[in-house]
Amino acid sequence: MKFPYSFPLTRSFCTYLGQTAFLAGETFSSIFAGRIRWKLVVNQIVEMGFGSQAVVIITGAFTGAVFTAQTFFQFNTLNMSSAVGPVVSVALCRELGPVLTGLMVAGRVGAAMSAEIGTMKVTEQIDALRALAVNPVDYLVVPRAVAMLISMPLLVGECLFFGILASYFVAVSLLNVGSIYFLHNMWNFTHGKDIIMAMSKAIIFAILIVFIGCQQGLTTRNGAVGVGRATTEAVVISSLSILIGNFFLTIALNIIFPAGVR
Repeated sequence: MKFPYSFPLTRSFCTYLGQTAFLAGETFSSIFAGRIRWKLVVNQIVEMGFGSQAVVIITGAFTGAVFTAQTFFQFNTLNMSSAVGPVVSVALCRELGPVLTGLMVAGRVGAAMSAEIGTMKVTEQIDALRALAVNPVDYLVVPRAVAMLISMPLLVGECLFFGILASYFVAVSLLNVGSIYFLHNMWNFTHGKDIIMAMSKAIIFAILIVFIGCQQGLTTRNGAVGVGRATTEAVVISSLSILIGNFFLTIALNIIFPAGVR
């Protein structure tokens, strides 16, 4: 039985995966070699990190608030309203905080990176950089990669903080959960490994977003139409990679940090 479309799709996927891996390898080689333009890194941190704060804060706060309400409505029927705090805290640290922050940043920053680099590609500005003996990876990709690796853990931490703060406000002020029970149980059941999981996922998601976005931009063709297509594909591929990668990261991290280990 023949599958006429399977081999071209598989070949395209392997080619894309290889190109992205090669870009990542070249980028990290430049970083370890010290070829970092710190002024560009700072500019990208401002654009990526500072510019994404509003989106991350709103996402974290309302995720924590609505998850608290739903958890309370279910747990209250079992007289377990005091367990709302640790459930929300652990869920935010392990899953909701890193994943939702990654999706928001992929939509905002990943699209911007792909569009910016893609526009430079179709207008031959990248060829001009090569003509001036400037490595496009060192000039375009390395600052964005370093900035993303610095910004993403901070954004995830900010999402967790405001999510838990909103959870406390909703539980204590609106749903009449005792503040002492909320804080005491949250402190007892939220361990250091939960924070480590959040930061580990933040770093992996940052790598996925920056290299997928830059790869889409560097391979843009066909003018303005190609830029639009590359931007859309960057967001879709980054989002799917985050969701799929999150599953495998969750399995791996729970093996590394088994239950009962603080």
